[in-house]
Amino acid sequence: MQNFRYTKDHEWVTVDGDLATVGITEYAQEQLGDIVFVEMPDIGRTVAAGDEVAVVESVKAASEIYAPVAGRITEINPALNDAPETVNEDATGSGWFFRIQMTTPGEFDQLLDEAAYLALTGGS
Repeated sequence: MQNFRYTKDHEWVTVDGDLATVGITEYAQEQLGDIVFVEMPDIGRTVAAGDEVAVVESVKAASEIYAPVAGRITEINPALNDAPETVNEDATGSGWFFRIQMTTPGEFDQLLDEAAYLALTGGS
């Protein structure tokens, strides 16, 4: 079972060593509706926690995706270029957005745990 952490902006994060995988939560994709486009960050870009790094567009709205931790973007999910609806189908699995090589792994521990995130979203 992966250890998920969450941001108040509805991103989820899992870590493997110092590599963080980032996506949007089920709650976020439900609020957005049918996702039609994802603008990905550049591989190699260095980001600070809270930086805008990607954009997701749906039939309802466009929404920014923020880096939950600081580091360097090492990978993007190429499947989302051709099939952005993957986020609607499996937001916390194959619908991940990007991976970050963390510069400060302790930031992960500062993010919301599942109970805190559920309290934020009203249990959705």
